[in-house]
Amino acid sequence: MSATVRLPDGAYTLSGAGGEHAVPGAPFTSRVAYAAAHVVADPRAENVPGAPAAVDWDATLAFRRHLWSYGFGVAEAMDTAQRGMGLDYPTARELVRRSAAAARAEGGAICAGVATDQLPAGPATLDEIRKAYAEQLADVQEAGARPVLMCSRHLAATARSAEDYLDVYGRLIDDADDPVVLHWLGPAFDPALAGYWGDGDPAGAADTVVALIAGHPGKVDGIKLSLLDEEFEVALRRRLPAGVRLYTGDDFNYPALIRGDAQGHSDALLGVLAAIAPPAAAALRALDTGDLAGYDRLLAPTLPLARHLFGAPTFYYKTGIVFLAWLAGHQDHFTMVGGLQSGRSPAHLARLLRLADAAGLLPDAELAAHRARAYLTTAGVAQ
Repeated sequence: MSATVRLPDGAYTLSGAGGEHAVPGAPFTSRVAYAAAHVVADPRAENVPGAPAAVDWDATLAFRRHLWSYGFGVAEAMDTAQRGMGLDYPTARELVRRSAAAARAEGGAICAGVATDQLPAGPATLDEIRKAYAEQLADVQEAGARPVLMCSRHLAATARSAEDYLDVYGRLIDDADDPVVLHWLGPAFDPALAGYWGDGDPAGAADTVVALIAGHPGKVDGIKLSLLDEEFEVALRRRLPAGVRLYTGDDFNYPALIRGDAQGHSDALLGVLAAIAPPAAAALRALDTGDLAGYDRLLAPTLPLARHLFGAPTFYYKTGIVFLAWLAGHQDHFTMVGGLQSGRSPAHLARLLRLADAAGLLPDAELAAHRARAYLTTAGVAQ
């Protein structure tokens, strides 16, 4: 097979360079790192907009074993898995159950999203929102995963003050068996979450978050922050009580945030980690040994890819994640639940191919080129 692809802007030959990548190994010692994983759709099923999700369970769990093998924890049933964009709650619940069982068998870490998406779209009362959260919390705890209390579109639409958030989340935290992870997903990822925590100003919202954590000592493991604002994240990180982690969800600035400074660092709960697992694992192992130069060198080629992958409209990054998984050989098709494979243009995905090749993320250049040619042919780019 050839490694040359005719892209919309001309022919391109993949380098086939794998880079300096880690081999599978134990979890990292200096940072906690969860990779948010996508789901692999069943290409034979009716995975069209509005239809219940149909998942290829074998391929989905195989990808999670890939992540565990490199030392990452898995963040399950979260934004990357298309929560709110194709993955309905019955399927999400089954996904958590199956992944948590696989985590026990593999000895891997797992956390999982708790939300309110079993409620119908539209208005909901605070009591209905509390009950929906509580139902999902029980499901995640029963499965054996650490709960991540995800942002709720219903709560964002219903809450009228910071006190409403403090009440809903406070009860959930009190009812949790073990420490939970909070979740702050910015409007770039979901426009329906604008003004979350009861304040359109992130500084005011941060006051609410800090008060919530301080009011429940020992019950909050950390908070995942996805506002794509490096300066804001560092400021919030420095306000957290001792022992409470800041899990960066900043796919634009993760190398510097995880590296940290003299006053601390961020841990990670990131969608991009699933796409860059081998070099990211190598970088984190370099960090474990104090090799900061090696860490920087290994992650530097991944950053242009991440910034393109998560470019506006950011919420369609999932399409690029699945495209990369297909090119890299982790699944045998480019089909997504909810038909979301149409979320990015051929030009966007062609650029992603170049960046993935430059970052050494395509272990079999001929396979990746073959698949890219097949995709681009259907998009009208003659091969």
